[in-house]
Amino acid sequence: MSEAIPVTRAVDHGTAKLMPDVDRERAWLLTVDGAPQSYVDLDEPEHLEFEYARRLGHVLDTVAETGRALDALHLGGGALTLPRYLAATRPGSRQDVVEADRGLLELVAEQLPLPDDAGVTLHAADARAWLETAPDDLADVLVADVFGGSRVPAHLTSLAYARDAARVLRGDGVYLANLADAAPFSFLRSQLATFATVFEELVLIAEPGVLRGRRFGNAVLVAAHRPLDTTALARLTASDAFPARVEHGPALRKFIGGATPVHDADAVPSPVPPDGAFGVG
Repeated sequence: MSEAIPVTRAVDHGTAKLMPDVDRERAWLLTVDGAPQSYVDLDEPEHLEFEYARRLGHVLDTVAETGRALDALHLGGGALTLPRYLAATRPGSRQDVVEADRGLLELVAEQLPLPDDAGVTLHAADARAWLETAPDDLADVLVADVFGGSRVPAHLTSLAYARDAARVLRGDGVYLANLADAAPFSFLRSQLATFATVFEELVLIAEPGVLRGRRFGNAVLVAAHRPLDTTALARLTASDAFPARVEHGPALRKFIGGATPVHDADAVPSPVPPDGAFGVG
């Protein structure tokens, strides 16, 4: 077998690079303008390399009984790590992926093709615009992992966006988002306040060091109209190489404090990460 070589290509929103992992035969790291975006193992799609992806995976594992197929909507595509994970762990799932960068979608489809039976439909479109025209009750889960460079775009942070997300979810559906922030957590608190306006139940998953304000990092926001299995989530996240805390209830309300919901007129992107904040987890 010939040795895998890196692939570099100009895409719509920067320069994408696919780099093979020397330790895993058919595994690849995707970066865009140097920022890590995705990691996929074509032979083992259940393997989630990035810590935040593992936390999203834990939520997906606990939203329904093991193996039950789900209808999923992914905002942000990257190398399709989580769609591949769901297709492997919940066969028969129907998934839509919305990615604004058509060139990136084409690169991934060409170099890292999905299995024919993956049940994934790709859409080259802006996530907010696509969401606004999507039908009601479309999905069991909505996974938002959209970064323009290393920042969550402002138009995916507002109350109007959160309401559209709730509309396309079924009554027992679950919203998951990958966010990033550091103390004093103005962005993260505002996101929690925004989604608390629309959903009855909120959970936040992050490393203790991030929550204590020691460093910049990812945080997974989970929102639903029904109670979430926080016991199972706490057990799963505690067993990771970098254990995380699962915050909910009074502790999360205390964390939100006096933060207020974000409206389109005052929405801002997530903060610029410090150099070296995002590496392979």
